[in-house]
Order: sequence, then structure tokens, then C-alpha cells
Amino acid sequence: MRFRDYLTSTHFWGPVANWGLPLAAFKDMKASPDMISGRMTTALILYSMTFMRFAYRVQPRNRLLMACHFTNVVAQSVQAGRYINYHYRGGAQRATPHKTCGPPAASSGVQPPK
Repeated sequence: MRFRDYLTSTHFWGPVANWGLPLAAFKDMKASPDMISGRMTTALILYSMTFMRFAYRVQPRNRLLMACHFTNVVAQSVQAGRYINYHYRGGAQRATPHKTCGPPAASSGVQPPK
């Protein structure tokens, strides 16, 4: 009966609904880093840190909510690292091919207009 009460409480379903945040962040790790919003990533890190503290301080402690937000802080921190690497450490330059001064590798014989 006690476990059944837990499964029907907001103490259980609130964290279950929140698991969408870290799961989406893990899914987005396969996407291009140019799609990452630095402001949103920072906001999600601060949000999850705040609610980790809340989950620990509330009585009874909500360890499922705390685990969810801890996972989100880790996932969003990885995303923040990808963002910084791409935008501030030269990742964007490495992602785009550099143009060379020489002739193209495979020429069709057609001269470009002058």
C-alpha cells in the first residue's frame, strides 16, 4: 500500500515528467553544436541546480527529483562545453572546410566567368 501511494503521488510523477529535460539533452548531443543556445543551456544548469537543492531540502527528500536534476546538470554541462568549444575555441573553423588557392581537384573544363 505504501509503494502504491508513492506511485500515485506528485512526489513520483513530478520527477518522472522532469526526466524529459536530461533525455532531450542527451539526444541533442548528437546534433551539431551550432544549434546549441548558450543562454538556454546556462538557464537549464542554474534551474536544475536550484531544484536539486529543493529536492534535497524538501521533507521527505525527493531523491528521484534530485537524481533527475543532477543528471540534467551533467548533460547540460556537456552541452555547454560543446557550445564553448564550437563558438570560442575554434570548433566552427574546423567544422567548415577551408578554401584553397589552387585549381579544383576535379575540373569539368568549364572556365568560371571573369
